[in-house]
Amino acid sequence: MKIVKCRDVTKQYGKVKALDGINLSMDENKITGVIGRNGAGKTTFMKLLAGMLKETSGRVDVFSQRPFNNLTVSVNTIYIDDQMNFPPTLTLVELLEEGRRFYPNWNHDLALGLFEHFGFRKKDLHKNLSKGKESAFNMIVGIASRCALTIFDEPTTGMDAVVRKDFYRALLKDYIEYPRTILMSTHYMDDMEELFEDVLLIDQGKVKLHIGMDDLRGYAVGLSGKKDDMLPWLEGRNVLYQKETGFDDVYAVVVNDDQQNDWNRMGNIKRSAVRPSDVCVYLTNDKGGELEHVFRSGKNE
Repeated sequence: MKIVKCRDVTKQYGKVKALDGINLSMDENKITGVIGRNGAGKTTFMKLLAGMLKETSGRVDVFSQRPFNNLTVSVNTIYIDDQMNFPPTLTLVELLEEGRRFYPNWNHDLALGLFEHFGFRKKDLHKNLSKGKESAFNMIVGIASRCALTIFDEPTTGMDAVVRKDFYRALLKDYIEYPRTILMSTHYMDDMEELFEDVLLIDQGKVKLHIGMDDLRGYAVGLSGKKDDMLPWLEGRNVLYQKETGFDDVYAVVVNDDQQNDWNRMGNIKRSAVRPSDVCVYLTNDKGGELEHVFRSGKNE
C-alpha cells in the first residue's frame, strides 16, 4: 500500500520555491531517511505530509486523503521536531497522559519505561528542559504514539552520543514489534544507516534520489590511481567527485554501472567502497564547491 503519494508538488514562499515538482510514492511500514543539505526542502516536505502546510500546486495524498486540516490524517500522524510546543503548565507525566488520550495506538507502558530510562522527573516542565532532554522527551512521545505515519525532523538535536544510540535502539525495537511508516531527517546518517530501509535525497527542492538503502550502498564506487591511468578511464563516465590526492595521483567517485568487463580492464586503478553519507554529499555538492576552492581563489587575487 502506498501511504504517501506526491504528484507535481510545489511549495512556494513568495518568490522562493521550497519544493519544485516533487513526484514520489512511499510504501507503508518502512523507515525512510530524508537527507539533504540545510535549506534543501526537507522540513517543508515533511510538514506537507503532516498536514501542517498546504501545497502551492500539485497534490499530496496521505492515507489516500489530502492531509491539510484533515482530522483523520492528524490522528494517525505525528510530527516531531525541536520546535514542539506543549501546554506550559502541564508536567511531563501529564503530557504523556494527554498523548494517551489523543493517539489511539499509544503505548503508555513504553512511554513510562522510556521516561524512567532517560532519567526524567515526573514534575518537570517541558519548557525547563535542556535541549538534549527536550529532544529525548519529544522522542518518547514520537515512539509511544505508534502513529501509522511517524515523522522525526532532526530528532536528536542536543543529544549526546550515548542517548542518541539508545534512541536508535528504542526506535528499532518498537518498530520491529509494531511496524509503521517512519520518516526521519538527520545530519547523523552514518549513525543511522542501519535503521534506514529507504533514503530520500532532496536537493534544492527536487528529489535527487529515492532509493533502497542496499542499493545506495552500491550506487557509487571509489577509484584511485595515477593520473595517466585514471583520466582516460573516467572520460564519458558519471563522475560524482574528483580530486588530485598527490603530485600524480587522482581519486574519483563514479556511479557504479556494474560493467564488469570494464572493471576487469582497470589495470592499476584501485576500487574502494563509498559510504552512503558521502554519496549523498557528492550528489548535492555544487561543482567547484570544495573548501579548497576558496583558498585557491584567494591566492589568485
